[in-house]
Amino acid sequence: MNYTTGTGDLQHWLVSEDGFRTEWLGKGEAVFSLGNGYMGLRSVTEEHYANEKRNSFVAGTFNKFAENEVTELPNAADILWMEFKLNGIRFDLTQGTILTYRRTLNLKKAELVREVTWQSPDGNVYDLTFRRFVSMAHFHVIAQRVTITPKQDSTLSLTSGINGQMTNSGVQHFLEGTKRLYDGRFMQQIQTTTESGIDFVFHSVHRFHQRESIEPMSIIKMDRRQIFFDYSDVRIPANETLTIEKYSTIFTSRDHDMTADTTEELASFALNATREVEAKGYDRLFADHVQAFDELVWSRTPITIRSKDMFDQLAIRFAQYHLAVMTPKHDNRMNIGAKGLSGEGYKGHTFWDSEIFILPYYTYTNPTIARSLLEYRYLSLPGAHRKANENGYDGAMFPWESAWLDDGEVTPIWGAADIVTGEATKIWSGFIEQHITSDIAFAAWQYYHVTGDQDFMDRYGYELLIDTAKFWASRLEWNESENRYEINQVVGPDEYKEHVNNNAFTNYTAHWNIQKAIEYVELLRREKPELYERLNEKLDLQATETRFHHVLDLIYLPQVREDGVLPQDDTYLQKEIIDLTKYKNQENVGSLFYDYNLEQVNEIQVSKQADVMILMYLLEDLFSAEIKRSNWEYYEPKTLHDSSLSLSTHSVLASDLGDQELAYDLFRRASEIDLGPNMKTSDAGIHAASLGGIWQAVINGFGGVRMTSGNLLISPMLPKAWDELRFPIAWKGETLDIWATHDQVTVTRRSPSTKPLVIEVYGEKQTILDTFTSEVLSV
Repeated sequence: MNYTTGTGDLQHWLVSEDGFRTEWLGKGEAVFSLGNGYMGLRSVTEEHYANEKRNSFVAGTFNKFAENEVTELPNAADILWMEFKLNGIRFDLTQGTILTYRRTLNLKKAELVREVTWQSPDGNVYDLTFRRFVSMAHFHVIAQRVTITPKQDSTLSLTSGINGQMTNSGVQHFLEGTKRLYDGRFMQQIQTTTESGIDFVFHSVHRFHQRESIEPMSIIKMDRRQIFFDYSDVRIPANETLTIEKYSTIFTSRDHDMTADTTEELASFALNATREVEAKGYDRLFADHVQAFDELVWSRTPITIRSKDMFDQLAIRFAQYHLAVMTPKHDNRMNIGAKGLSGEGYKGHTFWDSEIFILPYYTYTNPTIARSLLEYRYLSLPGAHRKANENGYDGAMFPWESAWLDDGEVTPIWGAADIVTGEATKIWSGFIEQHITSDIAFAAWQYYHVTGDQDFMDRYGYELLIDTAKFWASRLEWNESENRYEINQVVGPDEYKEHVNNNAFTNYTAHWNIQKAIEYVELLRREKPELYERLNEKLDLQATETRFHHVLDLIYLPQVREDGVLPQDDTYLQKEIIDLTKYKNQENVGSLFYDYNLEQVNEIQVSKQADVMILMYLLEDLFSAEIKRSNWEYYEPKTLHDSSLSLSTHSVLASDLGDQELAYDLFRRASEIDLGPNMKTSDAGIHAASLGGIWQAVINGFGGVRMTSGNLLISPMLPKAWDELRFPIAWKGETLDIWATHDQVTVTRRSPSTKPLVIEVYGEKQTILDTFTSEVLSV
C-alpha cells in the first residue's frame, strides 16, 4: 500500500496500490472495500484471478446452512463481474506486461479507481480505467464505469452479468432462483436464502459510449445461478475511447423500507428502481453519492491533524471512511460485524467490539446512529433471555457473538488446530466469555450521559441496565469459606486465559452494572412511577432490587497489591513467567501458537490484549494514576497485542500516563494493522473495532476527551509529531469544536447558547457561553 498526498483538495485523501500480485489480492480487496451500511462489496477486480475472494454482503440477511453450523452473513451474487477480450486475448494482468498500474481509494469521494496500461501477449497496448462506487445517497445502487483506449485499432468482446454461483468458503446459502431479461437490456436474478427465506433481487444493465451512445452486438445467456450478456465485435479505433457503464441494484425482502408483500412485487419494484437509476446516469449518481458521503462524514465530523507525517491525517480519515461504509444507518435490527462488510471473517457477527470500540465514535459524532446500534441490543433481548435461561440464570445474558435478534449465541464451537493434540480447538468464548453483558450496559450508560437522550433511557436504557444486572446477580457464586460472592469459570478480555476465577474486568464491571441498576431502580420509583410500574411487571423490580442490595457489597473485587498491581484473576500472577521477546517482536500475530497450544498458554503470564488495562480505561475514576502506571509496567510487557483491539487501548492509556511518544507509537502501530506494509493482515476483512479504536486514540487519547460521572473532561496533550489537532464532538444535544496545539486548547460551542456549559479542562471546571481558551497544562 502507498499513501498518496495528492494535490489541492485531494491532499491526504488517497490510499493507493502501485503493484499487482495475485498472492496479495486479499489486502487490497479488504482495504479498498466499498459500502454504505446497507451493503458492502469486497473490492475484487472486474476480471477473475486465482486467490481472489469475491464477497458481496447485505447487512442483517443472515442464514444458517445446516443445523450443525452457525448463522452467518451470506455471500450474495457477484455483480462486479466483467471479463474483457481485446483483439481476441483475455485481459489478464498475470499475462503480457503491466506498463503502469495504480489502484486508488479516494476517501473523500468514496470511489475506487484502477488505472492500467497493459501490453497484451501479442504486443498491443491498452489504457484502461475502472471506476466504481456504492452509493451513500441511494442505498441499493452500485455503479461502474470502464474506459478502454487502445493504441491501435482494436476489437472488444465483453462478458458481464450477475453471478450467483457464490459461496461462503464453499457453503452455498442460496437456492437456484429465477432469471429473466427485461426490455432487452435489464438482467434480473432472484435468489432466496435456504433457511431464513430472504429474497434477494439483483439487477444489472449496461451502457456503451463511443463519441455517442452505441448498442453493441450482444446475446443474453443463462447458466446455473448466472445471467449474463456476451457482447462481441465492438470496434475501437486507435487512440479513441470506449466507455462502458454498468448499473446494478440489490434489494431484499428484509429491507426496512420495503412494503412489497410478494417476491413478484419486490422484483417489480426493484426493476423500476433500476430503470430510474440508469436514467440518472453515472455522473449524477456519483454527484449525489459524494454529497451524501460528505454530509454524513466529512462536513459533519471533520478531524484535522497537522503532523510532520501525512500518514497520521490519512489514518484517521481511513478509519472514518470505513466506519461509515460498514455501519447500518437505516435499520435498528442490525449491527456491525467484526470485519464490517468487507470479508467473511467472523461470519458477520457482532461482538463487544461494537459497544466498546466502535459505538463511542457514533456516540460522540452521530448520536442517531449510536442509538440505532443500541436499539439492536434492546431488540435482541429475547435471545439474551433465552441464553440466560438455557444456562440456568435470570435476566439478559447477551451472546458473545450475535446475528439475528432472537438467535441467542452464534459463536462457533470449534476453531483452529491444536499443534500438540492435532484436534480442533474448542472456542470457549460462546460459553464463558460473559463480560459482554456488562459491556453493553456500560455502552448504554455512556451514550445516555454523553447525549442526554432521556427518551432512549425511558424506552430502552433503564431496562437494559436493570436486565443485565439481573443476570449478574444470578450469575454470582457464593464462597462460604470466604463469605463472598465470586464469578468463576470465565474468559476475560484476555482470551489467552480460559476457565479463570474472579477475572478483575468481569467482577468489577458486573459490580458496576448492579450498582447502576440500584441507582436507576431508586430513581424510577422516586421520579418516574409509571415507568417503574411498567418495568416492575416485566422485571419484578421489588424482588430484583432486594437481590441487588444483598449481593452488592459481597461481590469479590480483586484488590491492588502492595506493589500497585491488580491481579487479573485468581491465578494469573502465580503462573510461569517466560521470555516473550521474540513474540513481542513478531511480524505476524499469533506466533506464540507456533510453539505452544492454548492449554499451555493458559499457564503462562502472557496476555492477548488489554484486560486489567481496559478496566482502568473504562472505569478510570476507580483507579489513581499511580495504580494505572504500576499495572501498565507489569502487564504491558506481557501483552502481545495479538488482538487488533489492544494497541489503540494502550495508546489511550499511554496518553493518560503522560507518555505521548509511546502513545503515538502505539497509535501508528494500530493504524498500520490495515494500512501498513504487512500484506496479509487484512485477508479476512478490515479490522472494524481497531478503526474505532484509532478514533479513540486520537480523540480520547491525544484529544483528552472523557466522560466520567456524567461530566465532560477535555485535556489535550499532543505528541511531538503533531502541531495541531481539530475535531468536533457531540455533547448533550450540541456540537463542540475543539482546537488543540502544544500551547493552548480552545473549546467553541458551534451554536452559542445563553445557557452556560460547564466542563472540566485539565481538571478545572470552566463555564462556557461561546468560546473558552486555556493554556495546555501537564496532566
